This record gives sequence, C-alpha cells and structure tokens, in this order.
Amino acid sequence: MHISLEPPRDSFTLAAVGDCLMRDPVSHTIGFAPLRELIRRADAAFGNLEICLRNSCEDAAPPPAKFGIGTARGAPAVASDLKNMGLNLLSLANNHVMDFGWEGARQTAGLLDEEGLIYSGVGEQRSSALAARYLETGAGRIALISATSTFAPHSRATAPFASVRARGGVNGLRAKRFLRVTHDEIQMLRAIRDQQPPGSFWKSNRDPEDEVELGGVWWKVASQRGFSYSLDASDEQEILDSVRAAKQQASFVVFSMHAHEPGNWSEEPADFLPALAHEVINAGADAVVAHGPHRMRGIEIYRSRPVFYSLGNFIFQIDLLAQSAAEFFTPDESEVQASQAEIQALWSSLTAGGDEPFQSILAMTEFRQGEVEEIRLIPLELRFLASGASRGVPRLALGDQAQTTLELVSRLSEPFGTRVTIDQGIGRIRPKN
Repeated sequence: MHISLEPPRDSFTLAAVGDCLMRDPVSHTIGFAPLRELIRRADAAFGNLEICLRNSCEDAAPPPAKFGIGTARGAPAVASDLKNMGLNLLSLANNHVMDFGWEGARQTAGLLDEEGLIYSGVGEQRSSALAARYLETGAGRIALISATSTFAPHSRATAPFASVRARGGVNGLRAKRFLRVTHDEIQMLRAIRDQQPPGSFWKSNRDPEDEVELGGVWWKVASQRGFSYSLDASDEQEILDSVRAAKQQASFVVFSMHAHEPGNWSEEPADFLPALAHEVINAGADAVVAHGPHRMRGIEIYRSRPVFYSLGNFIFQIDLLAQSAAEFFTPDESEVQASQAEIQALWSSLTAGGDEPFQSILAMTEFRQGEVEEIRLIPLELRFLASGASRGVPRLALGDQAQTTLELVSRLSEPFGTRVTIDQGIGRIRPKN
C-alpha cells in the first residue's frame, strides 16, 4: 500500500448542491455531462440525499405512519449514479430517509457503503447518528456532520436507557415552534388555558409571562407576526461537541443542516438557523450547507466561512416518486377515494406549485489556508416545463434563465451582507475584495 508523505495542500475546493429527490439515475441524460465534469473537479462534493433507496415495494418495510404529504423511494441504482456524477459527501439527516422506517434507512446506507460514498446523519443509535464520517482527499481529511430539524417524531435516533434499547434514526435537532402574538393576545390565550378543566393541561412551574402553550401550540410575545424557534439545549450541545471532536481529527469540517422551517414558502431561514450556523463555525466547522425548503435562500460569509442557507433542489423527480401507504389515497380522512395519479398530482402541486423548486445553484467554493477565497455560483435549471422523466433533472442554465437565478440569489444574500457579482452567466463571491 502506497502512503503519501506529502503534507495537505493549502487550497481546497468544495462543490455543494441542494436536495436530491431522485427515483432513477440521471447522470446519463442529455445535458448532464458538463455539470458532472464541474462537480468532479472538486476535492469534495456534497449533496442531501432526501430519499430512501429500496429494491422494490415488495421487500420494503411499510411506512411507519403518515407524516407529511408523501413517501419517497428511489431505485438502488441511484447510489452508483451519485458516485458517477461525483458526489462523495451525502447527508441522510432529513425527513424522508426514514419513510420506510429504520430498515429502509439501513438499506439506503448499505447501498451507499457499497459504492464507497461517505454519508452522515443516521445511525443505529444517537451517538452514531451524531458522529462525523470522514473522506480522505489529496487536500486532507474531510469530516461531514449532518443534522435535521424537520423530522417525524419516530425518526429521531435515541440512546439506550436502562432496559430500553436504542432506536435507529436520524440526528434530529428538536426545535420548538412559537407563533408570535401581542402582549394582550398572550394574556387572552393564558386566560383560555387557565379556564380548562383541572388536569387537562400541563402548566410549568416557571410559566413565563411572554409565552404560553394552548392546544398543543406554543405562543410567544413578539413585535411582529410570524414564527420563532427554541432549540433543545441538549441536542444543540451534542451537535457542537460532535463538531469539536471532528475538528480534532480532520483538516476540514462540513456541517449539514436540513431545515424546512419556517416553511417551504419562506425565502428566509428560520430564526434559529443563522445563530446555529455561527455556533458550529465557532466550534470548528469550515462550511455550513443547509437545505430542505426546496427553494433557494441566501448565502452568508461568517468568519471567512460560507453558510449556504439553501441551494435549492439539485435533482427533483417529484413526478416520479412513488406513494406507498394506503392512507395517502384517502384525502382529508374522508371516504372519497383518490387514485394514485390524483394523489401524485396533488403532491406535485403542493411541493412544486411554481418554478422556484426548479431554480438551483451549484456552489464551487475555493478555500485557501482554511478561508474562503472565492465562491463561484453556477446557475442550474431543472426543466420546469418538461414532463415525465425529464422534469426535475438539472442542466446548466443559460441566458435569461441564468441571469434570473443569479439575481435571485444575489437579492436573498444581501440581508447577510454578501455581495454577489454576476459576470457572463456566473455569480462570484470574493469576501476579501
């Protein structure tokens, strides 16, 4: 075995894309080759694999319960296709990898293992879901840690306790959501709560004046409408500890965060996400790649490290993903049965009702001595107007499409103090200029 004695280079290139919801291989399709060549030039290439890879419906475990609008299952050949296109760092911490339970997630991980792909964010118990996984490159050892704040309650990996076994699942970061209301409204909500039958609700000994829980919903006093979030302190601390441990063992640390919050309708990330991104960078992360809302969000440079709040969808075969549970075919829990085609059309319209999910960015980040030197933003288009297997498959955007996408990411990045220059269909961020 040859062992290189050369020190790691002082430069490093990270390619990053967004969500991969793919049922079938796509790297062979017309127009994909230039994109594949760009990705393969990077030392490491990241994407979020938001799907469960299973051999067939017959041998797949059934979905544990209805959660969200549908289940997502892809062919096993997707694993080798990801390798062919050059992606070698994958997050499995999301709200779809457990669509077929832990058995489905375990088979997905096994297929990626067979291809030698590095993934993180799932495990037989919480410690393994929290742990970093490592990619060896000519630029040094790369660590990947993945977490998700959007997940079904049964999907979160747990630690063993007393005689209770650990549960396999995702690295879930619990986030309590508050609806923002006025001071007068919070008093009204508290009065309604206190008038309920004794023992019908739980009242904290602390019971702060500016928040209240009523009917399973948390409310909080704020100056404007919207949503606010509070992270579980123990989950957050465990993630930061994992980042610190990874930094001791790797030359470069990528932190991945799956967060649909406050909703796919929002161009802005939830209020907890910028603060969390800063914390993980302070703990040792060199790049933060968030994903989940199926649309683009802004880019921030914090302490000379990039934070991508969402690069959009990379592969979005939303029209091909299979529905599996019978309950999906009974809309609104009524007795009116819907066909699979009707449910598929509903899922597609709710998830991808406009062209936003079909605009995307490939981010190529050049680091030198651990800091961002330049980020190149390559605009992609996912064929919004196509049909069948062609819709949702990326190719390089050109002309007006490229300009529109780059202008959008530029506008979304302005609130973070990030300046994007556009030149000949490519966006550039140079923090030190």
